[in-house]
Amino acid sequence: MVMANKAISLTSFTSAFPSSFDKLNKSSKGVQKNLRVSTIPQVKAAQSQAESDTGRWARQRRPQNVDGDFFVDHTCIDCDTCRWMAPQVFTRVGEMSAVYNQPTCKEDRLQALQALLSCPTSSIHTEISTSDILEAQKTFPIPIDEKKLPGVYHCGYHSSKSYGASSYLIVHSDGNILIDSPRFTERLAHKIEEMGGVRYMFLTHKDDVADHGKWAKRFHCDRILHYGDVEAGTADVETKLDGSGPWWLGQDFMLIHTPGQTEVSY
Repeated sequence: MVMANKAISLTSFTSAFPSSFDKLNKSSKGVQKNLRVSTIPQVKAAQSQAESDTGRWARQRRPQNVDGDFFVDHTCIDCDTCRWMAPQVFTRVGEMSAVYNQPTCKEDRLQALQALLSCPTSSIHTEISTSDILEAQKTFPIPIDEKKLPGVYHCGYHSSKSYGASSYLIVHSDGNILIDSPRFTERLAHKIEEMGGVRYMFLTHKDDVADHGKWAKRFHCDRILHYGDVEAGTADVETKLDGSGPWWLGQDFMLIHTPGQTEVSY
């Protein structure tokens, strides 16, 4: 009540003497303008330097990494990608990933490089530039299990737009299916093209759509998303499912409604 009364009193005062406040405002405008003109460049320069310093610090090696070639910087978003792709190299320390064992064999090194390429925020680095990164790029998409799950591949190249969610490719004689969207890279697109391209792109829920538009444009594929998860960025998807299903995609694939992360996720 006291604060309210003070506010009312101040309002009454300004309405009673408008000319006095008008003069004060007019006389101060020139000073304010001069102050803005003289200080903004310095402020911008200081902000730019601070942002630059922060950016450089963020990309530096976290002290939680063990010594050696591979390391994780401070931009890690704790998405877990590297930890399940190369669990013998990466672990979780202080709500971020870190290297706890440097690769000691060719297989471990390849998996660490695959994790580096798949990191959605490019937070994994090597101290020494390496030529075998090109060989690691050629391994995508990676077969999940050629015996138990033939024709199913992990696309890698996770996107920060979907918080590092995984994307998969199913190779099928009736047309390949891309499950959710990886980060778009022409190198990966070329490999998928060699494997038969993409006929359908099934988006399991709205959080994992990432670069769906670029992939659709590249392969002219039909995108599928539940109507309840359609937003402005996915309004142009070709097929919008409705209801609770299930729905069939060809004769071999059933889309099952499994509410979880969103009410209509699959």
